[in-house]
Amino acid sequence: MSFMNTSQLALVENFLDLATKRQSLLASNIANVDTPGYRTQDIDFHGEFARALNQPPDTPTLPMVRQVSGLLSRPDGNNVSVDREGLLLAELQLKYQAAIQAMRAEFSLIRSAVNET
Repeated sequence: MSFMNTSQLALVENFLDLATKRQSLLASNIANVDTPGYRTQDIDFHGEFARALNQPPDTPTLPMVRQVSGLLSRPDGNNVSVDREGLLLAELQLKYQAAIQAMRAEFSLIRSAVNET
């Protein structure tokens, strides 16, 4: 095992992969706010993260995309709520920044270990 492949880095990598995929979905939802019949899509972030943690290392993170139920539909069949998507994007951005800070801390520990030898 390489000193760069720590369990903490693998955890953060899985988290960032899922966060990036979810951000793409949320942005796609916003981009389709005026598309008749478009249905809001998302992933079960916590469930997919747990699944990713149970997979062998270096397995690509391929979350299952699902339509979000329980949202109000407009007469044209579209159920995208820009407010909901914006809130989820803001929340995801905060989590993403926290994960980046965790990754920086881990690299700092590795850098310290390398400099001490």
